[in-house]
Amino acid sequence: MGAKTNKSYQKRIKVSKSGKLLTRKAGQNHFNSKERRAAKAAKNGGSEFHMSNKERSRFLVNIQ
Repeated sequence: MGAKTNKSYQKRIKVSKSGKLLTRKAGQNHFNSKERRAAKAAKNGGSEFHMSNKERSRFLVNIQ
């Protein structure tokens, strides 16, 4: 049996067509009611997540 993908990483990361890893910024789910509309909208976007090839081969085995 080969290596397995780390499921907790897989659920939090989306891989784009070009192979970039996209995630949500940390700490954006709580106390949003008093934020400006623009600040709330900015929190909805994802950000690029940088991971070395060594980490990628360890945690995301079956994901291209």
